[in-house]
Amino acid sequence: MNENEIRIVQLEPLRAARFHGFGEGPEMMAWQKLADWAQPRGLLDFTEAHRIFGFNNPNPAPGSPNYGYEYWITVTPEETADAAVEIVNFPGGLYAVAPCIVHDAGTDIPATWQKLVAWRESSPYKAASHQWMEKHVHVDMLGDEFELDLYLPIAE
Repeated sequence: MNENEIRIVQLEPLRAARFHGFGEGPEMMAWQKLADWAQPRGLLDFTEAHRIFGFNNPNPAPGSPNYGYEYWITVTPEETADAAVEIVNFPGGLYAVAPCIVHDAGTDIPATWQKLVAWRESSPYKAASHQWMEKHVHVDMLGDEFELDLYLPIAE
């Protein structure tokens, strides 16, 4: 991974609507829940007010096709929870961020994570315990080509 591709970001605290899927292909399950809630509200505009982050929850287990995936879409104080959504408050943290252009999600995302972790191991930064995340830069439909920023938690 090219040193120039990685940027250090202090992610400020955020407030987000949470959507979760579990099973085989939980990204699509969670995405559909997010889209069903956010689209009618006009929130799928990929602006700073409505950033979309995702992460495994729980991680895949050896020998099982099932795992979880969670999406967060940041919301303003005026946008409130309802029966379909839970609001989470995340304290933020320091991150190493790398771009990931996805043609094949099963290959490109893990390979970029591996390169980012290798970068951290040779950098002056240490591993940190806050949430690893994938920020969706823009996506019309999961499964097509899309772009992520991978957020690796770090500490000085």
